Amino acid sequence: MDRKNNLKVLRAMHDLTQEQLADALRVSRQTVIAIENDKYLPSLTLAFRIARYFNVKIEEVFYYTGDESDQ
Repeated sequence: MDRKNNLKVLRAMHDLTQEQLADALRVSRQTVIAIENDKYLPSLTLAFRIARYFNVKIEEVFYYTGDESDQ
């Protein structure tokens, strides 16, 4: 399965728990879990907040995995 985001990897690289990241982003732990499991697509505002928190480009956190029929 192709991942649609690298949030779990980034969180692990910074030695953060889901709770710590949720607190820093001002969201619930359940939101972090849902994003990591590709069950929830965050708003653009939250996506940029996540990228800014990790000091990376948004494309380093989230990426598109559509197929050719989406073009």
